[in-house]
Amino acid sequence: MTICRLSFYRAASLIHKPHRRLFTTTQRNDSKPYYITTPIFYPNAVPHIGHLYSLVIADIFARYQRLLNPGTPVQFLAGTDEHGLKIQKAAQLKGIPPLNFCDQLSEQFRNLSTAAHITHDRFMRTTSDTHHRAVEHIWNKLNDRGLIYKGKYSGWYSITDECFYTENQIGPSSQDPNVMVSLETGAQVEWSNEENYMFRLSNFRSPLHSHYSAHRSIFPSQHHTHILDILSEPLEDLSISRPRSRLHWGLQVPNDPSQTVYVWFDALLVYLSGLGYPWHGGGTGEAEGWPVNLQLIGKDILRFHAIYLPAILKALDLPLQERILAHAHWTVEQKKMSKSLGNVADPFEAIDEFGLDVVRYYLARVGGHFKDDVDWSRSQLDKHSKELKSLLGNFLLRIASPKIQARIINQSSAHTSPSSAPLLEAAHQLVDLVEASLERLDLSDALEHITELLRLANKTITDVAPWKPSCPPEDVMACYIASVETLRVAGICLQPFVPDTSKRLLDALAIPASERTWGFARKKYGGHSPRFSAVDAVKLF
Repeated sequence: MTICRLSFYRAASLIHKPHRRLFTTTQRNDSKPYYITTPIFYPNAVPHIGHLYSLVIADIFARYQRLLNPGTPVQFLAGTDEHGLKIQKAAQLKGIPPLNFCDQLSEQFRNLSTAAHITHDRFMRTTSDTHHRAVEHIWNKLNDRGLIYKGKYSGWYSITDECFYTENQIGPSSQDPNVMVSLETGAQVEWSNEENYMFRLSNFRSPLHSHYSAHRSIFPSQHHTHILDILSEPLEDLSISRPRSRLHWGLQVPNDPSQTVYVWFDALLVYLSGLGYPWHGGGTGEAEGWPVNLQLIGKDILRFHAIYLPAILKALDLPLQERILAHAHWTVEQKKMSKSLGNVADPFEAIDEFGLDVVRYYLARVGGHFKDDVDWSRSQLDKHSKELKSLLGNFLLRIASPKIQARIINQSSAHTSPSSAPLLEAAHQLVDLVEASLERLDLSDALEHITELLRLANKTITDVAPWKPSCPPEDVMACYIASVETLRVAGICLQPFVPDTSKRLLDALAIPASERTWGFARKKYGGHSPRFSAVDAVKLF
């Protein structure tokens, strides 16, 4: 019987039968879906690479959860935040109604999700009737509880950030001392005196401080410390409306046509409206997916998601987000991306030029620690493209080479070899290492574990040289077993990161679609044959 007709993994399992671990895939069937959200993008301009980064990172975690717990549905929300003064002014410059302006740009964000194979199951727009009803309901509920009042408000306002800042949060610009800017974002601010509706944010400082003291729920850790520092001081009440004479593009405050709901108060509620809030029967929302299991945001909007939204949730008697991941930013040549500098990286161009999986791999590999800003570099993108192709694609080509395939024909699979045993052992340890990194929310480390295994695999096949006539047949077979098992496990673990490439790899290995979940990565050997050729290997990239 030839190796192509012999069930390779079944035969290989005979070697390890005394030590074989019987594994049944655990399928959690909780009533609560896993809920993950991206930032709600502000479509005042076309998408840039930072938007793609947010989408890809969230998509990686969503795909991982589906593989880890196939019995638990994943609710994955993205969308666009379409109200506010920036949109109003941008539409005026274009000479078109704000809604038409938003329609055009929101569609580009949808197109980016499609181009990047993002697997969100809902895309919310804050201009939708569903969202409008949720905002009105929440406003009325907070008002009935005495948490909203009308008062005179004076403060520093940034049109760029759509945000009021306190005296402690602003300072003179380094370029022009007569211009005041936000110390957090560098955006210009102007003094504003208005009659607004206010939310009693100050009531929630103590409960929020207690919550974050007890739960390390903001990542990376420096952001958790930063929020605790903010909450160690009194909080000012939050302005949650603007005069309609200044801002007409937004939701009208219930029962007051002179005021428009503040854009951030409006936008933050999309995470609730996206699940259909207010929920039928007045339930907790658990069946719909609340609370958020993982909320992915940019570090520049941390305060809104870690203080303002949780205060509103507390006011509504709803549980807070389980984990908030505040990622860093992408720069170009160590400079912030800016239309005026002409250094905005176009995500569509990058995907077209380098291929989707290479771009996804680069974003996660380089930007997956989240602690510091990272630089978008074409040379680095090319370097990591070669890394992926060399470690994975070329390794599959080597194993699928005619010389090795010819040497394993009519060979028994019941062979072991000290030269290949470390690789086989490392392959079976990979899934636990990758899972630990993903649970720590460190994508870079997860990919490093995978690439380390692939480096070991390439070194092992070079050392054993199974294509040489001098290599004993049993060593050829043992090397082949370890190599294909390495590719199988690595292919399963790579699915969240490079879904198209990993699918082609697992297809080449004839891994059934039902055996590509996380549980099968732990299972030693399956019941299928590795029917692949050099032609299949070439198709990886």
